[in-house]
Amino acid sequence: MKLKPSTLNILAQCGALMLGVTLLPFSPSQAQQVLDRILAVVDDDIILESEVAQGAYLTAMQYHIDPAKSPREFARLKSETLNNLINQKILLVQADKDTVKADEQQVERYLQQQMANVIQQLGGEDKVEEYFGAPLAKVRRNYREEIERNLRIRTVQSAKMQGIKISRREVEQYYKANKDSIGPIKETIDLSHILIKAAPGEAARKAAFDKAEALRARILAGEDFATLARENSEDPGSASRGGDLGFMSRGEFVREFEEAAFKLAPGEISPVITSQFGYHIIQMIERRGEKIDTRHILIVPKPSREDEIAAADTIKAIAKKLKEGANFTELVQRYSQDESSKADKGHLGIFEIDQLRERAKEFVFAVTGLKEGDYSDPVRTQYGFHILRVDHREAARELDFTKDYDRVHQLALDHKMQQTFNAWIAQLKEDIHVEIKDQFDR
Repeated sequence: MKLKPSTLNILAQCGALMLGVTLLPFSPSQAQQVLDRILAVVDDDIILESEVAQGAYLTAMQYHIDPAKSPREFARLKSETLNNLINQKILLVQADKDTVKADEQQVERYLQQQMANVIQQLGGEDKVEEYFGAPLAKVRRNYREEIERNLRIRTVQSAKMQGIKISRREVEQYYKANKDSIGPIKETIDLSHILIKAAPGEAARKAAFDKAEALRARILAGEDFATLARENSEDPGSASRGGDLGFMSRGEFVREFEEAAFKLAPGEISPVITSQFGYHIIQMIERRGEKIDTRHILIVPKPSREDEIAAADTIKAIAKKLKEGANFTELVQRYSQDESSKADKGHLGIFEIDQLRERAKEFVFAVTGLKEGDYSDPVRTQYGFHILRVDHREAARELDFTKDYDRVHQLALDHKMQQTFNAWIAQLKEDIHVEIKDQFDR
């Protein structure tokens, strides 16, 4: 879990990775409502209406815009999305010319984080497959391709934009010209936390493993694998097909599953394999070169009531230590299970109160009435049990150039980068074929 809001800047407009809170594209059911047609051609690549719709819906979700209630605003988002997609294609052409490649270690790291966020947001692997209407491996493959493209775009952009600087005089000129549009400072709160998750304990893991072992024994004794998969597998994406995953290549499975599956001969049954998702029994159906068709049964350990109580007891014990004067940072390092904030001493970020209410309303209730340096009582969210610390509060007020210079400086720098970027894109278009075939709305 990571609630820190990303900075909106020029990189975000053209494919920079948003790796904190994953933003899901609109669902396939929404996509099916769009009649696909070509809207634009960049070099020898096309932009489809469905791509524009997906990007517009994603942005609408991010900014809590209801397309039905705000049709004009949504029409503006669609127009902006088309323009941004054109810019992305232009930068990919430039990346090809510059032979820019994505770093594989970065791709894999971002992919693992992105998939974990998607699974967490939607509530499990089965929900991910239901949402996208595709096996988890295909979702993973699509995210990998998108991450590779975004990394290549970011590399090209960074090389062009990293040297841009702005003087204090330019900041002052920007402030005088845009003071009214910048607006006031809204009420904000700076938070840190400790997170304890309710994880399956030894008894829950053993029960799941024993169930998988028992099913494997029944298969080896002659019972039909597909029938047992339909009756017992906790992978809804494949259970109804008798556990069949279809033909897949290396890199489309989690490591433990892949290593076991590629060792099997046709018809062979694996031992019980442990992965981050649970316990698998794998059967090789067919192999064609470096592609394999397998089926599996997945048994997932689930936190028991005792595991939930244990997590609650842990967070209560931490709260007691804090009341007795224990060091918050030391407790974060010792106990917190939020890896994304642990490296930053538990720091979650600075939030506008309205923004926090939309993202984690339980937090707003928990910190109501707390002063700087105060700790909340334990609070439960979908992620687990938290203790929050109020690092700083700031009431709503008017913008002050001296006090808020860093904020104004960043806004002015973003503006200058935007102008530089627009000029650069216009220059690139002189050598790249760009054709608008159709507008989004007829």
